[in-house]
Amino acid sequence: MTRIGILSDTHISSISPWFTKQVQIAFSDCSVILHAGDLTDISILSAFEGKKVHAVHGNMCDSSSYQSLPTDKLITIDKYTIGLCHGAGVRHTIEERMLNLFPNVNCIVYGHTHIAANHRFAQTLVINPGSFAATGRYGAPGSYAILTTHTEGLQCSLHQFSETDI
Repeated sequence: MTRIGILSDTHISSISPWFTKQVQIAFSDCSVILHAGDLTDISILSAFEGKKVHAVHGNMCDSSSYQSLPTDKLITIDKYTIGLCHGAGVRHTIEERMLNLFPNVNCIVYGHTHIAANHRFAQTLVINPGSFAATGRYGAPGSYAILTTHTEGLQCSLHQFSETDI
């Protein structure tokens, strides 16, 4: 069993005490981190020291992130294949585009919309952790996902930070 922390759309250019606290609250028991883009600056990935980190760039990333990170990535964790991409374009067709990009995976992780999602299309688990930095719609708090591998399949849970966490 592996616990995987998933976040996207952090939209920060440096590690702050707030970000460090949120990372600790959300991912202390995760050994792997997936960042689905719009991290803005690649230096924020250093907040996940000691964890295996996979990340892609998003449309709001700076040049260091664009040069260092891929647009999309295939990852195998335990026996499961995960497609990781930030996504782009209009939100009402983004999952269709992600399914076309990663047609034969167990799980797809994407960001961009700032709207959390956790559901299946046929046998594929589709996850959007929402916006970690509380830049969701209508003042929504920050959100993230935890994906767990099991011998019988993948399980995902979505989480929001409470007002006391902020």
